[in-house]
Amino acid sequence: MSEPKFPTPEELQQKISEFMKTQFGGNVSVSTHVATEPDGAPTYDFEMDDDFFEFDYLPRDIKAYLDRFVIKQDEAKKVLSIAVCDHYNNVNYMHRLKKESAQKAYETEYAKQNVILIGPTGVGKTYLIKHIADLIGVPFAKADATKFSETGYVGGDVDDLVRELLRQADGDIAIAQYGIIYIDEIDKIAAMQNPTGRDVSGRGVQTALLKLMEETDVPVRNPMDLQGQLQAALEFQKSGGRPQPQTINTRHILFIVSGAFDKLKGVILQRVKQSRIGFAAEPAGSLDDAGLFRRATTRDFIDFGFEPEFIGRLPVRVVCEELNVADLFEIMKRSEGSIIRQYERAFQAYGIEVAFEDEALRRIAQLAAEEKTGARGLLTVCERILRQFKYELPGSGVTRFNVDADLIEQPDATLQKLLALGHAEKTKAHAAVARDFARQFTEKHDVRIKFSDDAIARLVAVADSENVEMLDLCERLFKDYEFGLKLARGSGKTLILTADAIDSPDKFLSDWLVKTFRGTPPEDTPA
Repeated sequence: MSEPKFPTPEELQQKISEFMKTQFGGNVSVSTHVATEPDGAPTYDFEMDDDFFEFDYLPRDIKAYLDRFVIKQDEAKKVLSIAVCDHYNNVNYMHRLKKESAQKAYETEYAKQNVILIGPTGVGKTYLIKHIADLIGVPFAKADATKFSETGYVGGDVDDLVRELLRQADGDIAIAQYGIIYIDEIDKIAAMQNPTGRDVSGRGVQTALLKLMEETDVPVRNPMDLQGQLQAALEFQKSGGRPQPQTINTRHILFIVSGAFDKLKGVILQRVKQSRIGFAAEPAGSLDDAGLFRRATTRDFIDFGFEPEFIGRLPVRVVCEELNVADLFEIMKRSEGSIIRQYERAFQAYGIEVAFEDEALRRIAQLAAEEKTGARGLLTVCERILRQFKYELPGSGVTRFNVDADLIEQPDATLQKLLALGHAEKTKAHAAVARDFARQFTEKHDVRIKFSDDAIARLVAVADSENVEMLDLCERLFKDYEFGLKLARGSGKTLILTADAIDSPDKFLSDWLVKTFRGTPPEDTPA
């Protein structure tokens, strides 16, 4: 039995139109058509506010901002800063030009500074782009290239990237059209990765992305999404038939793609080995990965599996360097987004102050470098070492501790020492609260009570086991003593509360009262 044929977008649109006419009358229609001027330029049914977007940064301003968060990668930060400034300065120019002449603005050519980032995992590629978008104040959409297919029948639709920008812009199309789209793992869709059979995740996706990167109009709602089309029809009905903007133009959206490109190194080396000139002074074998990637040519990317038109739409190429131990130490020490700040906040939420010593940070950096995952290794190492501390220390009585070299090398032994110290501090604090309770009870009710040492120890044990505050425990145990001790007021007698009073407070009080008023002073009562 053959699979039922799914309707084309046009057929689906027709069916929706027929349904809406049946439900709401013949005056309702559904369309995703984009109106155009006589010369073919698109006509937009909305206007941008004069102050909807302001960009007045210099390249050095952007780099200085990135320096606060991203360690190393100086050359990458410079190149990105220049590319971003060029792009958004052009946006400003086109916005001013459009006020003078929409036709002239449409006809003005500009080659977008789309970027390709090359570098190993965990060196800050995503972090760079996210903070650029945060600084500029434009919506930012991120996705992995591996999730897309050329038509959306496997994986996702590349147009959904643009729709995600619209979602990040809270539905404001004018702002979404000036956002940044970041696509990671772009090297995974190179055609050479799948040389046989139909290439559903390579050449087709490149072609689809190529249209987005150049200029196209993306429907606000996916034509294959029946629910979205019905929602559009209902919105049309609610608006009284007024036309609403139905597409997002990608002309001014900045595209940045990235990948590790491990297999590209082989392509570059092969070309270098076959070359007789150009590298005699510096053999390719003497270059590190970053140096090798800087030698990459457009031909190398094409041989790697990218379509010429696709790699041609990514004119700005940025190489990120691998992070060494010193870099990882600086990330923890200086970056405003340091993982150390995250751990300080995590412990602070439990009332615990933590301080990281430099010697410990260097050891963490060494262990993270062995993970071979860049800055991500810092979280892996810290979580492995400090996970039990986050579980055991809250509520233990520990209010401060240092992360030093001994803790990194012997976390379990250090944790046990901290717990022992914490228990002693907690016991001391509990005892102080219990004695203060006895003092206040005496002052308020004119009856002297006092806790013995074994009573204090028993109170601490109960408070720990029940996980209650000492004051709450005392008030609960001795809530009826105010009334039971009325006859003893002003007698000058002192009630010494022992461990038995903690276990059976009512019986203990009753026995004490009987002995006291029979004239037989209890052993714990002064004569």
